[in-house]
Amino acid sequence: MSLSRRGLLAAGGAVGALAATAASARPAAAGAPSGKGHGGGHGRVRTGFDRLAADGYALLAGQRVGVVTNPTGITSDVRHIVDVMHPDERVDLTAVFGPEHGFRGTAQAGGSEGRYDDPATGLPVYDTYLKSGQALAGVFTASGVDTIVFDIQDAGARFYTYIWTLYDCMEAAALAGKRFVVLDRPNPVSGRAALGPVLDPAFGTFVGRREIAQAHGMTVTELALLFNGEFLADRPAELETVKMSGWSRTDFFDGTGLPWVPPSPNMPTPDTALVYSGTCLFEGTNLSEGRGTTRPFELLGAEGVGPAWAAAANALDLPGVAFREAYFAPTFSKFQGKTVGGVQVHVQDREAFDPVRTGIALLVTAKRTWSGFAWRPDNWIDKLTGNTRVRTMIDAGADTDEVVGAWADDLAAFRAVRQRYLQYR
Repeated sequence: MSLSRRGLLAAGGAVGALAATAASARPAAAGAPSGKGHGGGHGRVRTGFDRLAADGYALLAGQRVGVVTNPTGITSDVRHIVDVMHPDERVDLTAVFGPEHGFRGTAQAGGSEGRYDDPATGLPVYDTYLKSGQALAGVFTASGVDTIVFDIQDAGARFYTYIWTLYDCMEAAALAGKRFVVLDRPNPVSGRAALGPVLDPAFGTFVGRREIAQAHGMTVTELALLFNGEFLADRPAELETVKMSGWSRTDFFDGTGLPWVPPSPNMPTPDTALVYSGTCLFEGTNLSEGRGTTRPFELLGAEGVGPAWAAAANALDLPGVAFREAYFAPTFSKFQGKTVGGVQVHVQDREAFDPVRTGIALLVTAKRTWSGFAWRPDNWIDKLTGNTRVRTMIDAGADTDEVVGAWADDLAAFRAVRQRYLQYR
């Protein structure tokens, strides 16, 4: 396998992608997990970094390199890629760029680690959080790097901010005249389909910059290609991508053979990611979304909620999921230290499960069964859904099918665009 620039040129122009993708199963090493899990995985997946390193970092030769990463940027033997590259003479790693939660992951939601020198490597760590455009381009220029490498595990939802760190960094790299390389990792909830409402650009924020679906069903390299082709076309990044081998669109994370590292403090397991693109909508309400518990986004509730909510949600007979009446006391965030009532989401058939429809159904039934239901006063729900339609339809008494049906045309249009950038079968 070669990672020469010639072999990477694909999709035209300055966009490069590895042409070779392993579509067949790979046998697991002796004693290693089979990788099949519930998702029919194809053995041990090799990430973009694995393939880059195996080729001796040829793609980065002669370049001063900076890496945008966080604790998820690890090898299959759980070493951080920065710690691997730093002592390797084949790559000139000179800087690290930290996103929300920071490079080493010490900050909670809405925080970062700031500018510091990494104690483990001595490398300067620059903060990208909430920086974009010329401000972020200035950070890249000041760092002195030639090439910026992105390697972060995504969670598959539009409002998970790392994909917008990717977008902002691509835009800033183009402004600063820097080369940009994206190393791929799996979409942990599979890449089967795009689901949910598509963002109205009038509602663009850091939890959704551009017009993609709420559950996008893409990997980070596929998103990078889409961003460059659709949203940054007037000034595209000098983009190259390094694909995975051994990953299929039907694979869930436990089918990859890769180790899971929480990409953020409230994304502890792949099970969290499975529900997140739907239940994160409760951040836009006065109910707890389970932060401060061991099951964030699976536990939902508030003071005064009783068993009627779980009963109403179960009566909908949603595919692949059931709801348990639950009581819990968050240790931080909403209702800190108070016992609240609500539901626990139990995914029973993840291939049939639709997280976004489920999230809408839970909003509809919560409003109908609990008189205390309210949206956050700043209408944060509109930023999460990317429009006013979900909130106003639920307020007007619409049921789940009516709300979901309202985004059908927009979703179909996005799916057609998305199809052009998919790199795996």
